[in-house]
Amino acid sequence: MSDLGFWRLARARPDAVALIGPEGEAVTAGALLRRCDALAHALRSLGVQRGDAVAMMLPNGVALYEVFLAVAQIGVTVVPINHHLVAREIAWILEDSGAKALFTHPRFAAVAAEAACAAGLPEDRWFTVGPVDGWGSLDALIAAAPEGPVPDRSAGGPMYYTSGTTGRPKGVRRPSAPMPPDDVGASMAGFLMLFGIQPLVGVHIVVAPLYHTAVLNFSTSSLHLGHTVVVMERFDPEATLAAIERHSVTHAHLVPTQFSRMLALPDEVKARYDVSSLRQVIHSAAPCPPDVKRRMLAWWGPVIHEYYAATEGGGTSVGPEDWLRRPGTVGRAWPGSEVVILDDDGAPLPARAVGTVWMRMGSYTFAYHKDGEKTEKAWRQGFFTVGDAGYLDEDGWLFLCDRKADMIIRGGVNLYPAEIEAALHEHPSVGDVAVFGVPHPDLGESVLAIVEPATGVAGSPELATALLGFAAERLAKFKLPSEIRFMDRLPRDPNGKLYKRALREPFWEGVGRRI
Repeated sequence: MSDLGFWRLARARPDAVALIGPEGEAVTAGALLRRCDALAHALRSLGVQRGDAVAMMLPNGVALYEVFLAVAQIGVTVVPINHHLVAREIAWILEDSGAKALFTHPRFAAVAAEAACAAGLPEDRWFTVGPVDGWGSLDALIAAAPEGPVPDRSAGGPMYYTSGTTGRPKGVRRPSAPMPPDDVGASMAGFLMLFGIQPLVGVHIVVAPLYHTAVLNFSTSSLHLGHTVVVMERFDPEATLAAIERHSVTHAHLVPTQFSRMLALPDEVKARYDVSSLRQVIHSAAPCPPDVKRRMLAWWGPVIHEYYAATEGGGTSVGPEDWLRRPGTVGRAWPGSEVVILDDDGAPLPARAVGTVWMRMGSYTFAYHKDGEKTEKAWRQGFFTVGDAGYLDEDGWLFLCDRKADMIIRGGVNLYPAEIEAALHEHPSVGDVAVFGVPHPDLGESVLAIVEPATGVAGSPELATALLGFAAERLAKFKLPSEIRFMDRLPRDPNGKLYKRALREPFWEGVGRRI
């Protein structure tokens, strides 16, 4: 393990191909190292110091890895931002994280500039990967910087923002590891070995947005393992199969919706591509219907692995053979981790009793940025929870019953109803609103909003259209309700608690997913 880690490997093997970008451009490890070292120097010259944060709102591509690998070796936190967010959402993240610089792409420069202005980020800290009036150039920043390793290196890392359960996203901040960045990289590489992935010989493919925790973690861990990372800008079922064949991809991280969309291709299209190079295809993010997983195993062979984790940490894992013996499990605890099921009072529950899933990863900790109360609720006696319900069988295999009581999982993306409800509540015609997930054949869940109109307002198709337009100014497109319905009065108890389960249950009857 001591010889792993991107920066160390890049100096030892500079001619190895580290990245293949969305346009097919091959980038050697040495070239990537030179640019990320220069960018680290440049950030230091801008006054970015250890413990500061830098934000990146970038599409899948080489520049994103340059920024990530630069800050990860100078003790700086990188904040990946979903480029589908609207300016108000982006501004909140910039301000809350205290970002000292922002890197973006010309496609997103207009909304990024609006957000940066609102957050008070000075214009001399704005950089793009292509020419945009009013923005600095990433290439120029790198070209003007010294080459070679930066002195006084220290480990940095990402802070991901989860969708806000109280209407605002929260940053999940993990303490910087007290070790050199090279050793942190080697440790990240070791995580992939849990799935049988070996060093130096391998090709990883990225088919989902890199602002997602797992997508960025798995791909950067692959770089730290000495593998080539093939980067697709977006997922396309047939293009993914073609890329697997063309680059002899050995491992990937996918979500069940992507499985479903590839399975939906005509048989003659699926048969057109050779995917026999695959050794490990790892999935998480949303429950995978057993039938979908069985069909994928029949098509790709015993290469499908699953794990259970969250932005906050993990976790469990299960290989294909064990899953076939216990369909539906998300695995047993990783080495060095523990999983327990507790009741609402914190007492351990027996096998097969449903309760809250709590996990411990050695001495690992995290905190919700600027939210001590939320952090305190997430931890109990060294264990943390993200609020999921499940049970352990007699042999310690974990089965999930729900992915948080109210959270919506749309195409593998976690959405929190409270954030959507908060946006709709701002409209003067809305008296009350309930948002929840309903079954969707492809995405797993879609977003339904039930609105109680304000006094004197009648629900109508015209009002539904107006509310969707109103929400679109406040929320990213993927968070918008697929449908808005109206109800004279939403069911609440005398204390104001919404009986959301009563609203949701009829949609999930017979589906077997929601409780």
